Amino acid sequence: MVNFDAATAVNADLADGVRPREHLGRDRFLSTGNAPPVEWVIADGLLDYPSAVAEMEARVAAIATGTAAERIWLVEHPPLYTAGTSAKADDLIAPDRFPVYATGRGGEYTYHGPGQRVVYVMLDLKRRRQDVRGFVAALESWAIAVLWRFSLRGLRREDRVGVWIARPDKPDIAPGQPAEDKIAAIGIRLRKWVSFHGISLNVDPDLSHFDGIVPCGIRGYGVTSLADLGLIVSMPEVDVILREEFEAIFGPTVVSPVIPS
Repeated sequence: MVNFDAATAVNADLADGVRPREHLGRDRFLSTGNAPPVEWVIADGLLDYPSAVAEMEARVAAIATGTAAERIWLVEHPPLYTAGTSAKADDLIAPDRFPVYATGRGGEYTYHGPGQRVVYVMLDLKRRRQDVRGFVAALESWAIAVLWRFSLRGLRREDRVGVWIARPDKPDIAPGQPAEDKIAAIGIRLRKWVSFHGISLNVDPDLSHFDGIVPCGIRGYGVTSLADLGLIVSMPEVDVILREEFEAIFGPTVVSPVIPS
């Protein structure tokens, strides 16, 4: 089992001088052999977090034994905070504001809530490539490609995981350090080389809800969304583009029945 703490890995990569994720992200992450298409499932309504984790656990176990196809599961949650394996107590600013769930994914505190598209990524890297850094870079590239479809330039930063938007309309963070806001977060876990958890894209959440944590443990930077940037789009519109850009990097999908929330 791998609990992937992306931030720690990024810092180690910088110290070791390994190939930047920017270059890794140009690679496709296709399945080999005759694997079936990835199931594409969209949940109705708001899904409680423990149910989502239980469903992912069961699906990942089935994928690992070869008895189920890979799956991408798109959900929305009621307002909540999750604590990854590297979460620091000081980064939970408002512990009583929303439910807080400890989770096995890498990373620190994140917020999930209505208006945020959470994408649970259950892919078998044994069928693809057993390369955790390359996989994270591919997930970042997926989010960046989706943003580009909305004429937004998503940024990858070698010292910070996730996808960022430059904010020249805001004051510099420090002299010579322009403001940037996070629009997509990434946190994954691997079990027998099958991934779960995944990415979250801020479409139109209540951004004030992020004030109860230090998102992903990164201080000094803000959080944004498509709506905050002046793009009012529906979740189904976002979902269509997510699927198209996923297929460009990871290969074909097939729509599966909705999992009840």
